[in-house]
Amino acid sequence: MDAFTAGLLQRIKATESDLTRARETGDDFLADVEQSELDDLHRLAEEYGVEVGVTHA
Repeated sequence: MDAFTAGLLQRIKATESDLTRARETGDDFLADVEQSELDDLHRLAEEYGVEVGVTHA
């Protein structure tokens, strides 16, 4: 796995975690921000052919 792929997958994992935490604490604004970030990361992964697997969002 190259550095780009590893970094992208790590960012997705961290963003999923942040999104879960925002939802659990009822922070709707932060949840929206994290969901947007996650959507962008998934688009980037798709564009570069990085398989993400199952996600929480």
